[in-house]
Parts: sequence; C-alpha cells; structure tokens
Amino acid sequence: MRLPWIPHLLGLLTPLASLVGLWYGGWLMGLTPLLLLVIYPLLETILGKSDLTVPLQSGRAYNIILHLHGALVPITVAALMWRISLDGLTSFSALAILSVGLSSGASGIVSAHELGHRKPRSPSWWLARLSLFSVLYLHFTTEHNHTHHKHWARDVDPTSSPWGRSLYYHFLITVPRQVQGAYRARPIDTRRSLLLEAAFLIVLGATSAEWLVAFVIQAFIAVFLLEFVNYLQHHGLRRGDEERAGAQHAWESRHRLSRWTLLELPLHPAHHLKSSTPYYQLETYDEAPQLPHGYYVMFLIALVPPLFKKIMGRYQIH
Repeated sequence: MRLPWIPHLLGLLTPLASLVGLWYGGWLMGLTPLLLLVIYPLLETILGKSDLTVPLQSGRAYNIILHLHGALVPITVAALMWRISLDGLTSFSALAILSVGLSSGASGIVSAHELGHRKPRSPSWWLARLSLFSVLYLHFTTEHNHTHHKHWARDVDPTSSPWGRSLYYHFLITVPRQVQGAYRARPIDTRRSLLLEAAFLIVLGATSAEWLVAFVIQAFIAVFLLEFVNYLQHHGLRRGDEERAGAQHAWESRHRLSRWTLLELPLHPAHHLKSSTPYYQLETYDEAPQLPHGYYVMFLIALVPPLFKKIMGRYQIH
C-alpha cells in the first residue's frame, strides 16, 4: 500500500460516531456501542491478522491522526454536556453516556498513552493531559511512565495482572494502587492532579448535577476500558525482580482491525522494549506470546471471567 496510514483513519470512526449520535439524539446515540461491541468484533474476525510493519515510514500523516484522536476527546465530552443540557437525564441519556465513555476509552486514552511519551510540556504532551483530564485520570502518565515501564510483568507492578485474576477484581485493586504508585513517583504532580480534578468536579456539580453524573459515568467507562487493556497486555506473564524484560513478557496481537483502530497498541512488546518508538514504527516479535483474538473480541471474552480463563489457558505460558 502506497499510503499505509489510510487504514488508521478507521479509528476516528469511534469519536465521529459519538458526535453524530449526540447531534441527532435518540437511538442514533447507540451508534458507538453498536460499532465497538458488535460490528468491530465481527469485522476483526473477518479481517484476520497481518504481520506487515513499515518501521522506516514517515510519520506526518500518522501524527495528524494521533492528534485528531486526542483533540476529539474533550470535544466529544463537551458534546455530551450539550446533549444533557438539552434533554436532561432521560432514558436515552444512558446511550449518550455509554457512547462517549467508549469513545473516550477506545480512542482518547489510546492517544493519550502515545502522546504521554512525547517530550514533557510539549504541545503533544499537553494534549495528552487534556485527554486524561477529560476522564479524571491525570495520574496515568506519571504512573505509566515511571512505574509501569520500569516494573512491567513484575509482581510489584499494579497494572500487570497475574494468571487467573478476573477483570473486575483487577479493576477494583489496580486503580487505587496506580494512584499510590504515581504519588510515590511524583508526589507533588500527583497531588496537584488530584486536587485539580476534585475542584473541577465541585464546580461541575455546582453548575449542574446532571452534568456531574454524566461526566463521572463516562469517565468510569473510559477508565474501565483502559484497565482492560492493562489487564490483557501482561496477563499471567511474570518475571522476577532481577529478570531482564523481553518480548515474551507482553502479549501481542496482529489482528488488523485492532492494530488499525487502536494505533498499533496490540504490538505491545515492541512498545515496551523501546517506549520512545512512535506507534507507526513498531515491529512484531516472533518470541512474543500471541493473543487468540484481537482486542475487541478479547474485551467481550474478558467480561465473562470463566470463559476468559478457559480460552487464555490454551495459550498461557506457565
């Protein structure tokens, strides 16, 4: 393909579907859940896998796509507040909130993860901060860069899930532990982030209780998606305190749709082995364990812990 960045435009369908639904209202606000929870899992299975990487490609178009993802997060959240101001909290509001939460998680935090590795206080870095603020997760960059990338797949890493742990239990314990990890790494920055988020919630609640409810729930959904990714990427792959990290300590997925729409996030071993590598230059590693399905299918499976354990057990490295 002469323009290999074109398939990555598919990822922008997620926030755009949310914006279209919010604009027209009603049942159309269910476009994003339909896309992510039904259409994408089916399409992912049909499209299959690809080993193709182009590590020497130019990054201009990819960077534009990445920054569009980041910019659309606060825009989509603001559109949710606009829709709530028109309709109030109605039966359709659940669709609106779910749509924005899924969009913020699938599109926004993925871009925030990539942008958070850019030069601190650069425009790209600030865009990551804005995206994370939109889902009340400002401490993520600190914890991810200073704790997770140092201890990934070790017992001490709060984001790496041991074999057999369910997604729900992992979510309950990983969030507070990550806040603690961020505070240990950068106490002043983390304290400021938490105070800023708390102040924003107070102001938002004083302005409109309905806005506060909608904002907090969409943030919860987005963070749940993020922690699903953390849960999946190193599940059951453990290394000792003195063991050198390698591609075998992170799950890889080569499924086309997940790679295209999630900014090559499934090529996770490559990201860990050199975190400064931009997403469009990541490569595959044959020694990395391979997920049985792409991220969209794996999310549905992870929602049923016995099924997840059974399927992953066939691929588990003990």
